[in-house]
Amino acid sequence: MPAPERIPAGSVTADPVALLTHGELTVRGQIREASNAVLYCTIAYEGEEAACVYKPVAGERPLWDFPDGTLAQREVAAYEVSRATGWDLVPPTVLRDGPYGQGMCQLWIEPSGDEALLALVDADEPDDGWKAVGRAQVDEERTALLVHADDARLRRLAVLDAVINNGDRKGGHLLAAGGRLYGIDHGVTFHAEDKLRTLLWG
Repeated sequence: MPAPERIPAGSVTADPVALLTHGELTVRGQIREASNAVLYCTIAYEGEEAACVYKPVAGERPLWDFPDGTLAQREVAAYEVSRATGWDLVPPTVLRDGPYGQGMCQLWIEPSGDEALLALVDADEPDDGWKAVGRAQVDEERTALLVHADDARLRRLAVLDAVINNGDRKGGHLLAAGGRLYGIDHGVTFHAEDKLRTLLWG
């Protein structure tokens, strides 16, 4: 199946949670690089339409250290905690029934692509405005310094990750759009044991 056309989330004027909860969900395609089933969809309700992501529980790959069938609920819980902080770092996310059963449904965020949040630099120390994460192996003979932006939004996201015990904060899980920062992919969170793993150590 060809890649679906990306429909920007736009400025949803209605309550996005109501839109995601009650709207008609139409699957447009699959995001193939994801490790679990991730479906790109549109959602329509009371004259409003937006793009969203639908991750059915039935498409979750079992993990040895997490109970089966719980990743969607963990994504919703991460949204609820983010909303409670007032920072709104996680896009609106709900648990609902869809074409392939119960799953999480999250508002699609189209990244603007004009903000550098992570970088590999050939230096021993980061430049002003950047924080060092650590050395990264670039190839067999070369390492580089992995850095992230010294950004208040990333500091808040690092705090959120610590609170929800996020075991999977990758660079691809950071989306900058319209001057805002969003974190996505929170299925590996809220474990009873310490699982914190993040690129935001700076």
